Amino acid sequence: MCGICGRLNFDLGAGVGRGFIERMLDTIRHRGPDDEGTYVGSNVGLGHRRLSIIDLNTGHQPLSNEDGNVWIAFNGEIYNYQELRSFLLNKGHTFRTQTDTEVIVHLYEELGPMECLRRLRGMFAFAIWDNRNKSLFLARDRVGIKPLYYCLTDRSITFASEIKAILADPSIEREISPEAIDRFLTFLYLPGEETLLRSIRKLPPGSYLIAKNGRAEIHEYWDLHFPQVKPTWRGKGVERELTELLAESVKLHMIADVPVGVLLSGGVDSTAVLSFAVEQTDKPVSSFTIGFGQPGVADERPYARLAADRFKTQHYEMTITADDFIDFMPRYVWHMEEPVCEPPALALNYVSGLAKQHVKVLLSGEGGDEAFAGYSNYRNLLWLERAKTALSIFKGAATSGLSVADSLFHLPRLAKYLPLMKAEFPGYYYSRTSNPYGSIGSGFGHLYSADFGTSLNPSLTLEPMLRLHSRVQGLNTLDAMLYIDTKSWLPDDLLVKADKMTMANSLELRVPLLDHKVLEFAAALPTDLKVRGLTTKYLAKKALGRRVPKAILDRKKAGFPVPYELWLRKEMRDYLNDILFDRTTTNRGYFSTQAIRNLVARNDARGGYSKEIFSLVTLELWHRTFLEQTQFAMS
Repeated sequence: MCGICGRLNFDLGAGVGRGFIERMLDTIRHRGPDDEGTYVGSNVGLGHRRLSIIDLNTGHQPLSNEDGNVWIAFNGEIYNYQELRSFLLNKGHTFRTQTDTEVIVHLYEELGPMECLRRLRGMFAFAIWDNRNKSLFLARDRVGIKPLYYCLTDRSITFASEIKAILADPSIEREISPEAIDRFLTFLYLPGEETLLRSIRKLPPGSYLIAKNGRAEIHEYWDLHFPQVKPTWRGKGVERELTELLAESVKLHMIADVPVGVLLSGGVDSTAVLSFAVEQTDKPVSSFTIGFGQPGVADERPYARLAADRFKTQHYEMTITADDFIDFMPRYVWHMEEPVCEPPALALNYVSGLAKQHVKVLLSGEGGDEAFAGYSNYRNLLWLERAKTALSIFKGAATSGLSVADSLFHLPRLAKYLPLMKAEFPGYYYSRTSNPYGSIGSGFGHLYSADFGTSLNPSLTLEPMLRLHSRVQGLNTLDAMLYIDTKSWLPDDLLVKADKMTMANSLELRVPLLDHKVLEFAAALPTDLKVRGLTTKYLAKKALGRRVPKAILDRKKAGFPVPYELWLRKEMRDYLNDILFDRTTTNRGYFSTQAIRNLVARNDARGGYSKEIFSLVTLELWHRTFLEQTQFAMS
C-alpha cells in the first residue's frame, strides 16, 4: 500500500519541479514510510511513497516499461497479478521485478486503458504517464477502496491519494462550496465527486480519467448490475458456491511478503474472514480488537475472544477512553480530510496502531453488510414497503390505512418510520441517515442562520443521490438500496474511514468481502436469500453457520460501537462547548448560535442528537485545519 501524487502541465514547455513533487510526498509520508521516488518529464511529474508488501527489494516506484516511455505510480494490490504476469510473458513482455505494479504497466501497453482495468482484480488507484501520446491515465478500483483526488484547471491537472498533497501547492484555491456543507450535514458524509473545496474532486469508483491535449475526460469501466431476472438457485448449491467464492477471495487477499493479521469486530463477517484466513496459511495468524468498559455499551471483546479461541490466533486487544478520543480528534480531521461523521474511525485508528506493532497487513470484514443486506434498515424499509402495499388495498387507505399505520408506527422502535408512510422510495430511503438539517429532513433546518439557509440550492445538495436514484428505476426495493449504498455510503464513508485511519498508522487494510466477484455474486441473489422474515444476511449466515460460533451468528448486530454519545454528554462536554461556541465558530455565520445551544441542551437532557453534534464539531475542526491551517498539521 502506498501514496501517489503528481501533476501534468498542459503546456508542453512548462516543467514540473521535482521539489514540488517532493513537497507533495512529504504530506503523505505516513502512507509509505519505506521508500520514496519521483519521476519528472518535460511537463509531468509523478511521486510515490511506498509501504513495502510484495517484492520488498525491487519494488521501487515510479516504475517504467522496458524503453522508459510509460511510467506508473501505483497504490494498492492486484491479487491476480501472477496470472496476468503469465499472460503478458506469453505475449513477449519483459519483466525486471516480481511486483504487481509492473504487471499493470505491461497490461496497459498490451490492452489499453479500458480492457486493462477490466482484467485487474484488486484495490487500486494509479497514474500512468504515456510519453508516446503525451497522456495521463488516472484510475480507481471498482468500489473505491483506494482514494484518488484531483484538481483540474485550464493549465494543469494535479492528483494525489490525499487532499493535503494537492494543497501543498499554495496556489490551489481553498474556496468552500455551501451546498457541500449542506450535503455533509444532510447525509453526515459527502456522497458524490465533490469535496468541501470547490477546486478538488474525487475520481469516482469504477472510473478512469484521461488527460490529453489540455482536456480531461472521465469514463466508467465498471458498474454493479442487479439482474431483474435472477438465476435459479437450488438446495445447498448456492451455499457451497458462496463458501468457495469467499475462500478464494480471502486466499488472494492473503498474498504478501509480510505478516498478515485480521481485525475482529465480534461480528459474523470478520469472524468468517478469520476462519478462511487460518485455512490459507501454516503460520500463526494474529487478530486484533478494541473495546470499552462503559456500562450499557456493547463490548465486542468477549465475542472477538470467542472467535480468536476457536481459530487459535495470537490475539491482542485494547481499550480507549474519552481522553483518548478527545486527543485524537484534531488528527482524525487531518487524516480523514473529508468531513465524515464516523466516530468508530477514532477507535479504528487506535486498534490499527496496536496491529502495526505486529503485522503490516490487516484483513477486515468491511462490506459484507452492503453485499448481503446485513443492516436492519434494509429489513425495516422492506417491511415498510409491504405495509404500505397491504394498507393500500383497504378502502380509504389514504385515511384509515394511515390511521392504522399511525398506531403501529408510534411504537418506540418504529416511530421514526411514520413520516415515511406517504413517501416514495427516494424520500424514505434518506432516513438511513439522521438527516436533521434541512433539505429532505425532519425539521432541523432552523439550525442554519437565515443568510446561510437562503443561500443554499437544495437541488444541488441532493444531486449526487438523485443521480443514483435515476439508475435504480425498475429494481426491486432491496436491490435499489444495496446499489445506492455500494455507490455512495460504502466508498464515501466506510472506505474513507478504512483507508485513512489504517494508513495513518502505515498499515494496509484489505477487504476480501468487497472483491468485485463477491459483489457480483451477491447482486444476483433474490431478495429472500438476503432478507428473510426478521433475518438479515440470510444466505451468508446459512453458508457460514458451521464456521462462525453460534453465539456470534445469533447476536444482535452491534457494528463497531464507540460510547461517544455518553462522552459527548459528560467527559467531552467542555471540549465540544469550547469548539461550538468559540467566536471563530460562531463568526462563520453558518448556524444560529441559539439553535445550536438548544440542540446541545436537548442532547444533554435525553440524548438522540450525538451524530449531529459530532458532525458540527468535525466541520469546525475541518475549517481550522484546512482553511485557517491553525488547528493541526503533521505529515
